[in-house]
Amino acid sequence: MNNDVLLTDLPPRWAHYSLLLEPISPPILVVQMELEPEQWLYVAALLPVPDLLSGERWLSEDRMFVMLVLVFTVIGLSLIGIRWVTRPLANVARAADVLGYDLQAQPVTEAGPREIRTTAKAFNRMQARIRQQVEERERLFSAISHDLKTPITRLRLRAEMLEDAEQRTRFIASLDELDLLVRGALASVKGMDLHENPEWIEPGALLHQLAEDLAEQGGEVRVHGDAPAIRVKPVAFKRCLANLLENAVFYGQCADVYLQPQAGALHIIIRDQGPGIPAADIQRVFEPYVRLERSRSRHTGGTGLGLGIARHILQRHGGRLALRNHPEGGLEVSLSLPTDNGDLIA
Repeated sequence: MNNDVLLTDLPPRWAHYSLLLEPISPPILVVQMELEPEQWLYVAALLPVPDLLSGERWLSEDRMFVMLVLVFTVIGLSLIGIRWVTRPLANVARAADVLGYDLQAQPVTEAGPREIRTTAKAFNRMQARIRQQVEERERLFSAISHDLKTPITRLRLRAEMLEDAEQRTRFIASLDELDLLVRGALASVKGMDLHENPEWIEPGALLHQLAEDLAEQGGEVRVHGDAPAIRVKPVAFKRCLANLLENAVFYGQCADVYLQPQAGALHIIIRDQGPGIPAADIQRVFEPYVRLERSRSRHTGGTGLGLGIARHILQRHGGRLALRNHPEGGLEVSLSLPTDNGDLIA
């Protein structure tokens, strides 16, 4: 801003106009830019409102009132518009979150801007397809479960006729576990875990029991150390350990299990004497139906589900599972489980 420019330095039309203004010395905007040495571009312009920056009018009450009304009006209308646009999108996000555990949730209301309506329609179609596929799988597993009940019942009757009381008890316990696992598979297809009440168990005793069962099948499992009782879902936790020990025995012929209780946690390390896993496949083996050993067919019991099931069970108990190749050979599986499972997922 330059108020010291002489009228003679302005074009005549500007000078005549400035004499009509009040005050006599109106504010003038002057711009000078050097185009090249000794050559300047000179631009001067009168401000449209001479007293725009005068202290008396710049913060006057009427101007402040109009500005505040304008600002709050713009903010209010903007919030209303944003709310109108984002509310259908929030409904879609909320429905996507509910879909994770309730396939029977109500469809999303197809309202709002065109893009949101298109998204809601696509989401509702996806929900209907998922519900249909789950229902088809549920019918299939229900049929399988129904067909398995007859041979399980027949085996239970034959087990009752065994003369050896110890063998009879173990045989019936295995059949009970098989029946529970069949119902658990059906429940998992419905989108829920098998309901099982947590109990306090001795991890050392459970591992010794599994070692005896594998010894009958020709496997060797050595358990080192002991640990206090922990609160877990007994059948699910037994299934987790059984899957890991069966893998260790199959690929490494024998396995060493180390119990390492610590403050607030229990660490279980399972090490086999097998060839290990290529570093690039350590995370891939948790995916369903991934089997690195090509010679192992499904007829010999390999489905590629064991590690994934074990990790899922451990995560539901608030723990974690990790794999690594031992420097001296073999695969090492590390289980970490909190001993205070007050937040155990039901």
